[in-house]
Amino acid sequence: MSEFKVKLEWKSDSEDFSYKNYTRTHQWIFGGGSQITASAAPEYLGKAEFVNPEEAFAASLSSCHLLTFLAIASFKKYIIKSYKDETVAVVEKNKDGKQAVTRVFLRPKVEFSGEHIPDEEEMKKMHHKAHAECFISNSVITEIVLEPVL
Repeated sequence: MSEFKVKLEWKSDSEDFSYKNYTRTHQWIFGGGSQITASAAPEYLGKAEFVNPEEAFAASLSSCHLLTFLAIASFKKYIIKSYKDETVAVVEKNKDGKQAVTRVFLRPKVEFSGEHIPDEEEMKKMHHKAHAECFISNSVITEIVLEPVL
């Protein structure tokens, strides 16, 4: 078993606590000391210059897929030169009529080097396995759509 702790801190910056006026900006403090300023998405009265929970959710799924894919490639003796993903999270009403991140599209593009390079079918298998073994994707009900750029 592993545990991962995050501290969240928010503080009012005004006496006006009406819905449209209180600040959505807060801090995420991670176990290793990294700190990120976060806010709500602009659509929900937050600040665009800060990461929002929806982006962080998409980033965690993308990052987990990357790390799992790298492990799979390493065990198969492939050498990865670069990995890029253009992830998109879709927020809309779910089947119960509640706002939710209903789908996340992962669009990884992987560049290999060396003589041992997987073909398209092997790449699909590796992405499928990475999705199946990713801790984060195994923890959510959101549909995760893999669209690797092959």
